[in-house]
Amino acid sequence: MTVATILAGKSGDTVTITADHKVADAIKLLADRRIGAVPVMQDGRVAGIFSERDVIHCLAEYGSAGLNRSVGDAMTAPAITIGRDEAALGALTLMTRRRVRHLPVVEGEALIGFVSIGDLVKYRIDRIEADAEAMRNYIQTA
Repeated sequence: MTVATILAGKSGDTVTITADHKVADAIKLLADRRIGAVPVMQDGRVAGIFSERDVIHCLAEYGSAGLNRSVGDAMTAPAITIGRDEAALGALTLMTRRRVRHLPVVEGEALIGFVSIGDLVKYRIDRIEADAEAMRNYIQTA
């Protein structure tokens, strides 16, 4: 299974923000949408990712003044990205190896989706459960 299959099962548009927004705006967006990270767009391409971890680092370094800094100053860049044809297990391995929880999915430089470690773990669990059910059915009918 590829990342494209996971994206096909997700609903809604990918939420993004631009690098010139304030950190406070990005925090509000994360809270309102109940998400942990958002791709940061600049000139039509993914410039970075702004996540809960970036909020913590920004506040630790600048205190409350960090809320007025730009997302571009606080984001993690460059973003680690994947293509739609990446195997789901490969994406999960990349996240584990690079210690990230979100990956923008790109085609060329265009953002086409965003997957989280939760999306990929859910896929793995669903696959394992489907395989177990198929095995039970096979054993019962054999």
